[in-house]
Amino acid sequence: MAKQQDFAEKAKKALMEKGVKCPKCGGAKVSTMYINSVKTEKSTYRFNRSMVAVCKCNEKEVYA
Repeated sequence: MAKQQDFAEKAKKALMEKGVKCPKCGGAKVSTMYINSVKTEKSTYRFNRSMVAVCKCNEKEVYA
């Protein structure tokens, strides 16, 4: 028979956030891939990819 989960265990599990916590806002940082297009000297485009950690305090800067 399965173990019954009470409300305290559900609340404890909901408070646990995965990832690294931000020192400024206290929210969890989520890593996302940031792709930037750059025009080269030959008039072609190159895509630069980098991983960026996004949290509540810097999401407007990254997604804007």
